[in-house]
Amino acid sequence: MSIFNYRQRNNIILISIIVLGCFLLYALSSLFSAILGAIVLYTIFRPWYIYLTEKRSWNKSLVALMFIFLSLVVIVIPFLFLSFMMISKIASLQQNTAFVDQLILKANKFAGSTFNQPHLADDFMQKISTYVTDLFPSILSGAANILLTLLVLYFLLYFMFVQLREFEAGLLRYAPFREQHALKFATALKNATYSNVLGQGIISIVQGLLLANGFWIVGIPDAIFWGIIGTFISFLPVVGAPTLSIPAGLYLMLLGHTWRGVGIMAYGLLFIGNVDNVLRMVINKRIANTHPIISIIGVFIGLPLFGILGLVFGPVLLSYFLLLVEIYETNRLAADRLDRIRTGPDN
Repeated sequence: MSIFNYRQRNNIILISIIVLGCFLLYALSSLFSAILGAIVLYTIFRPWYIYLTEKRSWNKSLVALMFIFLSLVVIVIPFLFLSFMMISKIASLQQNTAFVDQLILKANKFAGSTFNQPHLADDFMQKISTYVTDLFPSILSGAANILLTLLVLYFLLYFMFVQLREFEAGLLRYAPFREQHALKFATALKNATYSNVLGQGIISIVQGLLLANGFWIVGIPDAIFWGIIGTFISFLPVVGAPTLSIPAGLYLMLLGHTWRGVGIMAYGLLFIGNVDNVLRMVINKRIANTHPIISIIGVFIGLPLFGILGLVFGPVLLSYFLLLVEIYETNRLAADRLDRIRTGPDN
């Protein structure tokens, strides 16, 4: 006869599940970005997948593969392309340093005479180089890890789509809160994902296009390259693409083109900045509203964890966390009310 009763055995099993679950989470920590990416893509494409497979009766596997290919072209490949562009640009600057050294010398001379900081440009360039190196790691050295992450991401996404109803039924069955709260969480999760990914993506693309156009008009070299950089920098809250117009304007002033420098700074800070505000209001009304604090803190969380993908994943992950906290608080208040009803007003 066992020395443990039913409740004790169940508690031992629960402890074993928690310990084993923590071990599995630790073992899968390197693939966390793949899991989060699969959730984000699933949330974005889910309505279209249901429409095509259930209302139009398209083949489930074919539609899943179609969305996988679409996400590769629209989301994944641009990030990889940007990394390659940054590595190529840094390599070309290292090979031809005469022009950069001349600009730094002029900037140091200006900073020394104006702000009594003769090495200001040197210190700034050193910090920028360190930041860019951390943000855009070598693709060649991390190729195997990137490939593994993408394989796991799309493997999960494929089966999440083709077994969509079974997958969502399992989530509802094992969710730690009631069904109505689970459905509320799913809606809030969709809104947070759309706001952080689709909404911010539209704003970033528009800002990048406007910035590239402005740089081309005033004669900034590699205007398309800087427009692409501006698109990704626009995911950074507060900073955004308009801030790139400041170093561009200073660059033109150092070359003697004062009015062009003033013009590009005014164009970036006043015009592109206001376009950003207008688009953000329109998108927040149509999709969802993500507080700027969530975006700022999320970026600082995401960059060390996911690299450049953290510009997107960081705010999304923080939004998911706050949604869970909200659901927990709702459940706690409901449990407190139920306890008061059971014990009676006199107790």
